[in-house]
Amino acid sequence: MGEFDLIDTVTAHGQQPASTILGPGDDAAIISAPDGRVVVSVDMFVNGVHFRTDWASGEQIGRRAALASLADLAAMGAAPTAMVIAISAPADTPAELIEGIGRGLHEVAAQVGAGIVGGDMTRSDVLSIAVTVMGDLQGADPVLRSGAKPGETLAVAGRLGWAAAGLAVLSRGFRSPMVMVSAYREPQPPLVAGITAASFGATSMIDISDGLLADVGHIAAASHVAINIRTAALDLHPRLVEVASALGKDAMTWLLTGGDDHALVATFPAGSAMPPGFTAIGTVTQGSGVTVDGAPFDGPAGWDHYR
Repeated sequence: MGEFDLIDTVTAHGQQPASTILGPGDDAAIISAPDGRVVVSVDMFVNGVHFRTDWASGEQIGRRAALASLADLAAMGAAPTAMVIAISAPADTPAELIEGIGRGLHEVAAQVGAGIVGGDMTRSDVLSIAVTVMGDLQGADPVLRSGAKPGETLAVAGRLGWAAAGLAVLSRGFRSPMVMVSAYREPQPPLVAGITAASFGATSMIDISDGLLADVGHIAAASHVAINIRTAALDLHPRLVEVASALGKDAMTWLLTGGDDHALVATFPAGSAMPPGFTAIGTVTQGSGVTVDGAPFDGPAGWDHYR
């Protein structure tokens, strides 16, 4: 199709929200920022690392990339306003695959009220997608990783372990149970829950991309606190246990260390009401590090690209 036709395919066919002053087509886009601040995050998605084209359609890959990126805005308590997409791909990549990725990106953007305001396309050896997302705090304070304090409650919103189960199923060459496979192909991050958590006084928050233990560890390190997670409080669904048993895996390990569900985990002041959709799963204390039922976890805490 050519570079600029492909850029148009990804960027030029969606509706723009009122926050978009100038959308795709010029050297840069212009986005309004009535709050005076813009929350920005970027994520890279690489074929063979974050997705596989033989495991998912272009639409599923596009939706996955958008949803995973938007979860970072949710973890700050921000509402999404705009997305910028860059795609690099081998020259022989089917145009239909790129078109599908574009459709998936636009579907999610429309769902959350954000505009895809620009993009770039280049040739490379491996298909990669970079998604930059921008959000609006709407006058509120951002929720950082560094605000947790001893005595507070740790709570989670969203599913844990389902994407890890789906990855295990796909890695064995299976395509069912579909509910697990779908959880890996397209996460269901509780995007609205991030803004809700902020309104309920969340003191810290992060989205779970690499694993519950790994990402709670980022809160503990940034806040200079210790956090204990209670396994009895986690939602160990019977379907997860069934699939884990069939594959010779441990379902609780999926919940504790599996990434890609992009659930939100946050801390709240002691005694405060939990926001809708959040479940208390642990406590914050003085000290450092993360424990499980009061003891160190034996094994990797989650995904690390370089280990």
